[in-house]
Amino acid sequence: GAPLCWGRAHAVVAPGACAMPVDLQIARLDVGVLFYFAFASLSVFGVTLAGWASHNKWALMGGMRAASQMISYEVTMGMAVLAMFMSYGTLEPGAMVAQQGWAPWHWGIVRGVPPFIAFVLFLTAAMAETKRTPFDLPEGESEIVGYFVEYSGLRFGMFYLAEFLEVVGSSALIVTIFLGGWHIPGAGVLPNWAFVLLSMLVWGGKVFLFCAFQLLVRWTLPRFRADHLMRLGWQRLLPFSIANVFFAALWQMWVH
Repeated sequence: GAPLCWGRAHAVVAPGACAMPVDLQIARLDVGVLFYFAFASLSVFGVTLAGWASHNKWALMGGMRAASQMISYEVTMGMAVLAMFMSYGTLEPGAMVAQQGWAPWHWGIVRGVPPFIAFVLFLTAAMAETKRTPFDLPEGESEIVGYFVEYSGLRFGMFYLAEFLEVVGSSALIVTIFLGGWHIPGAGVLPNWAFVLLSMLVWGGKVFLFCAFQLLVRWTLPRFRADHLMRLGWQRLLPFSIANVFFAALWQMWVH
């Protein structure tokens, strides 16, 4: 049959015949990654209101600290994505993956020095934004209690589920922008059905590995102090990310 386009599944009508291609994504939005950031930023209201609604001053303080931490590191994540936008020329995730191709030396992380710096900045900021160890100050044992201290049962489970969904979302974004998405070397010679299945498994496997990496870091690094955490975000990562945006612009001018 016809070769399968990356990110598309063909409905097989007969052996060797394919119908119209169907995208393996819910919607193809021009805003792309900005749509993810728009929804991720809404969690700031959730943690603040959760601390306020529990009628506990310590929970309210924990919610305010969590909100300030999330806002601080979302700015760095946005600057890292802006540098990658200069490299790809688009914010649509499917177009980003299509430009990377199957070869690992064409993936986003190795498209130049600015993309590699953006990867390091984005990964660090994503771990801090999802409040994973060593950035889990809002609910750390040695710090002020978290914003969900007054919640239990299903409500507590919903907060924890939301935090782990943030880990999955950030890992999926890293895989899509920097690590080739569903691409894997040598998969293009497979039949259409096997190619589609393998592409989904490869993307899911990459996301799982990055989720595991974010969870395993808790056993290797000590927890930051509150002032050190905010200083890292505003005085270290943010200036580096802004400088990397200008570096990416100069890099594109030099390459092209």
